[in-house]
This record gives sequence, C-alpha cells and structure tokens, in this order.
Amino acid sequence: MPKKSKKDTGTIKITQFKSAIGYTKRQKLTIEALGIRRLGQVKEHKDTPEIRGMVRKISHLVRIIEG
Repeated sequence: MPKKSKKDTGTIKITQFKSAIGYTKRQKLTIEALGIRRLGQVKEHKDTPEIRGMVRKISHLVRIIEG
C-alpha cells in the first residue's frame, strides 16, 4: 500500500446544521465559497489548511465529518 505524502492529505466532509440568517455577510460568503447551499447538505473537500481555516471561521454553523 503506498504511503501518503503531505500533498495527499485526504478529504473532509462538511455539513451545515445551522442557518446563516442573522450572521455577517462575510460568514454567508464563506459558506457559499465552500459550495454549501442548504441546511443538511454535505460537501466533500480536500483537507487543506485553507479549507480548515474557512471552516474554523464558521464553526458555529457547520460540522466536520472526517473521512
């Protein structure tokens, strides 16, 4: 089985569990940039520091499912 390199870090699944109504436009744009359109939707992204940073900014609105 091949070893994982630093570039092959895997993926994370992100789901929105709380509405963005009442939050700042910047937080709404972050959710949109992640490709999430509705509550309960799950999107899969590469596990990169950039994606982790975006998720950290809206951690009160989304959940991470490692995978």
